[in-house]
Parts: sequence; structure tokens; C-alpha cells
Amino acid sequence: MQSMDEIYQKYARTVYKYLLSRTQNEALAEELTQETFYQAIQSIDRFEGKCKLSTWLCAIAKHQLLSYQRKHPLQDNLEETSSSVESAEDKVLGSMNYVELMKRLHLCPEPFREILYMRIFGNLSFKEIGEIMGQTENWARVTYYRGKEKLKKGLSEDEK
Repeated sequence: MQSMDEIYQKYARTVYKYLLSRTQNEALAEELTQETFYQAIQSIDRFEGKCKLSTWLCAIAKHQLLSYQRKHPLQDNLEETSSSVESAEDKVLGSMNYVELMKRLHLCPEPFREILYMRIFGNLSFKEIGEIMGQTENWARVTYYRGKEKLKKGLSEDEK
């Protein structure tokens, strides 16, 4: 197995981008990334190698985020954070305002929701998303497209 320094060098950016996609907060994503690697060091002996190391690390990151969210309920107004979130995918879904987009994403079933978050807010590549989810790049691309279509379909049904 690689040393933790090598693991950190190789996967810290992926974990950070994953957390950034879920939090839209650079400082929080950085803090949770550090906590993720701290927890990984504490439990490295329990890593059985049944999944990719990046998948295992992102699972720890997700757990750290959920733990943080339980301790710190959402207090920020989503509209205040929207100005810092711009991507090509925002233009595709541009007919919805930010709050409406967040509502629709919240109602979207997994794995579509998580893929959409990672792509829209984290600007992760399909290759990175596939790696995080333990799937192929093509799977991430297809799942993203289907999730995007679900969001669009929901919008067109509301307009009727």
C-alpha cells in the first residue's frame, strides 16, 4: 500500500472537489478534506481493498459532511451563495432560478442528485465523478444526462 503522503497527494484534490460540489464553500470543503484524511489515517487498517481508494475516501468525506451538517444545520440563504456558483451546466439549466434548481435537485433520486451536484457545483469531470462513484466515465456521463433530462422534464410539466 502507498504511504499516506502519497495517498494524500494523489487524492486530496478529488476529495476536495467532491466536498466543494456538495458544500459550495471553499473553507468548509478544505476543513472537511483535512478531517477526511485524518479519519482515513485512523481507519486505514479497515480498508479491505474491495473498492477503489478514491471511492473509500469519498465515502469517508460524505460521512464527514453528513456529520458536520447534523452539528451545523443549514443557516445560509441559498440565494446568497448562488452568485459564486457559475458553470457551463448552469447555462443549460438557466431557465430555472437558483432556489428552484436546488429544490428540483433535492427531489431528484439518487444517484442522479449526487452526480448533478458534483458536475454542476463541483465542476468535476465525468472521469472524476465515475472514479468517486466507483463507476466508469461513460456511466457518469449517461447518468448525468438522464438526471439533467429529469430536471428539464419536471420544468416542462410545471409550465403546463
